[in-house]
Formats: sequence, structure tokens, C-alpha cells
Amino acid sequence: MTSSLLPAFLKGFALSAGLIIAIGAQNMFVLRQGLKREHVVPIVLFCAAADATLIVAGVSGLGGVLALLPGLSLALSLGGAAFLGWYGVSALHRAAKPSALIVEHQTTMTLGAALAGTAAFTFLNPHVYIDTVMLMGAVGAGLPPMERPLFMAGAALASLVWFSSLGLGARFLAPLFSRPAAWRVLDLGIGAMMLVLASSLVHAAVLAG
Repeated sequence: MTSSLLPAFLKGFALSAGLIIAIGAQNMFVLRQGLKREHVVPIVLFCAAADATLIVAGVSGLGGVLALLPGLSLALSLGGAAFLGWYGVSALHRAAKPSALIVEHQTTMTLGAALAGTAAFTFLNPHVYIDTVMLMGAVGAGLPPMERPLFMAGAALASLVWFSSLGLGARFLAPLFSRPAAWRVLDLGIGAMMLVLASSLVHAAVLAG
């Protein structure tokens, strides 16, 4: 039983990791605060908790809708595959033209200001809802009910691991990610992972149809 549920955990972990491991506004903010060593633990926990909440809401809410509207599951799967395909191609495009990460010096922030900034970077980004509520929610809701908690746990763990590594490990990552070649390797991996996941969604949709 445990071995049969493990793939759901790994699918959640891989999908979540592939979606969040990309330098955007939120990740740049976390990395910058990590390099400054300011309020890193509260920021990391906030980001991970926000992702976990949105993932659970997506899987739980869409699961009920999909049960009543089977056709919507197919539409979301194909839409998710299209989004993953686009995301994968975008990552490969970034790999062709990587740029060095530059972290500018900032003045000291209070804890309240740091958390407010984290909330803004998290919830004012429309892609966070596409990634967690819509995309991961659709994939998770398409799994058998007993596998969904493992999927959500894997996705949430990937978020926690990433933000912990980004924030707490920033002091060690800064020299590495000042080199364009490091971003090339990272984006190549993300691109390949997203295209594989997109193919698996299309395959599952065809079999279900």
C-alpha cells in the first residue's frame, strides 16, 4: 500500500518543485532577505504555509467540482498540459539566454514590513493561483481520493524545501548563481520536467477519454 501511494507523493513533489523553482518576484525577495539574513525563518514559513494552504484549497475545492462535472476534468487536464508545455518551453528559452542574478543592497526591514512584502509578492502574483489552485489542484483532484493527501504533502514539502534552501542557504548560493551557466542548468532541468509532466497529463486525458 505504501509503495502504491509513493508515486502520488513524488508527483506532488516534482510538480510543485518544477513550478516554484524559477526566479520571480517572490523568490528574488526571499533570496535577497536570505543574503541580508533578515527575518529569514518567518519569511520561509510564511511562503511555505501560503503554498500549502492554496494547494489544499485547490485540490479539495476542485475535487468536488470535478466529481460533479467529469468533462471539466478533461478540460483542466488539457489546459494544465498546455500551461506546463508553455512553461517548459519558456524555461528552455531562458536557458538559452541566462543572466546573472544581481542582489542589490537594501536598508534594514522590520519583521512586519518583511512579512507584508512577502504577502504582497505571494498573493498579488496571479501565477500563484494558476500554479497552486488551478494546475496542482486539477492534477491532485484527478487522483484517487486516498492518494490526494500524499500528493498535497509532497507538493507542500517541495515548497518548504525550496524556500528553506533559498532563504537559509542564500549565503552559499550567491556565488554560484552569480554565474549565468548555473541558471542555464537549472532552467534546462525545469524545462525537461515540465514537458514530461505535460505529456503525462495528455496521456492520462486520452486514456480517460
